[in-house]
Amino acid sequence: MAVDSGKSEWTLNTGDNAWQMTAATIVGMQSVPGLVILYGSIVKKKWAVNSAFMALYAFAAVLVVWALCGFTLSFSDEEMIPGFWGKPSIQALQYEFLFEKSYTSLFPKATMSFFQVVFAAITLILLAGSLLGRMNFHAWMLFVPLWLIFSYTIGAYALWNLNGYFFKKIPTIDCSGGYVIHLSSGIAGFTAAYWVGPRMTRDRERFPPNNVLLMVGGGGLLWLGWSGFNGGGPGAANELAALAVMNTHVCAATSLIVWMALDRLFFGRPSLIGALQGMITGLVCITPAACVVQGWAAMVMGVAAGSIPWCTMMVLQKRVWFLQRVDDTMGVFHTHAVAGLLGGILSGLFAHPRLCQIFYNNIEGEPPRTGFVYTFSDPGTHRKQMGYQLFAALFIIVLNVAVTSLICVVIGLIVPLRMSEEALEVGDDAAHGEEAYALWGDGEKVNIFRMSATVEQSKTFHLDSLSDSSY
Repeated sequence: MAVDSGKSEWTLNTGDNAWQMTAATIVGMQSVPGLVILYGSIVKKKWAVNSAFMALYAFAAVLVVWALCGFTLSFSDEEMIPGFWGKPSIQALQYEFLFEKSYTSLFPKATMSFFQVVFAAITLILLAGSLLGRMNFHAWMLFVPLWLIFSYTIGAYALWNLNGYFFKKIPTIDCSGGYVIHLSSGIAGFTAAYWVGPRMTRDRERFPPNNVLLMVGGGGLLWLGWSGFNGGGPGAANELAALAVMNTHVCAATSLIVWMALDRLFFGRPSLIGALQGMITGLVCITPAACVVQGWAAMVMGVAAGSIPWCTMMVLQKRVWFLQRVDDTMGVFHTHAVAGLLGGILSGLFAHPRLCQIFYNNIEGEPPRTGFVYTFSDPGTHRKQMGYQLFAALFIIVLNVAVTSLICVVIGLIVPLRMSEEALEVGDDAAHGEEAYALWGDGEKVNIFRMSATVEQSKTFHLDSLSDSSY
């Protein structure tokens, strides 16, 4: 099928386009309803509405800002800061631009924009996990568009744009967002949590999920949605997409089992919430490498993902003063920053040179990408990939600490970052005038005399209706 973009004619691959649109929709469902349900159920009951609403608002706000300028800031051919930032424009609102061929795939930029915007949205929603249970919702409304524009788009351009510094000059492996999404959200969430401040002491000491089974349902949507997350990375409905999907689920399952085993070994019993954490760390760890590693490497990465973040969360969290001081509600630093960094480093270790060549489409003049373990069989192969991965990780960390801090300071001059103590006592009702569950007696004072009168009236009505019946 030929598509007339107004500039040039090209042939649309309907299969690739259909898969990419499907993958994007699946990734979108990871956020809405996946993380909306997960956040709304994993927190204390009084924060269920606020937590779900933070995720829902972020998804909507990112879509609007992305169409206005986010897509061109991240993927424009024109540069505002060479190698790091595109030139903003409203081209993404014009059909002529959206009908143009995507950069490396046989589908239009409209499809690419949709696929990329759900990635941007889930990054903000993952970041929100560090801030649940105390951030002023009005501050969150300002934070989302500012962070998307001044942090996310820079990372996306630098690592994913064909002209990006870490794509072209320092060829970093990040197939589907281990750095751009997970390391960014983990570091930015931890940084924002520092500036917002902690929850109430009582909430920090005890913060039980209000619905464990619903929490697992949201987690299940997140897990299966990763088929689109990593499977859409190649930009085509091909063998590489299938490999990425299989690697994703093997790594996640392995990580879940390892985390569960460590809980059983050290705490005497496996934890369902712990298993969910292990699933997430496995999904995050494989994300930068899903398209470029073999199955055995995905399983090894699963072992690492289930053990190293477990150690940082269960051991270092209790011993490192700074980690204790920052109230990271959902442990996003461990599940996304640590696991994302781990995945990036292991990508530099296990990336297969042939798979890298296929994934990066043999771009002319493109520096080779090769995992360190494969360099010994070919003496002429460069051994710099691990260094590239570490350098890119450092860039993402510094970028997010600096920009997130600046954004929080600026917002703090406009509205409070943290809710008032009175609002923190009440929760959802104070923040939104709504509560998650309408249960009898939940916070209500029962008028015994009125209830007794109502019961007596009901009995009288029931007896009168029986006496009037014909049977």
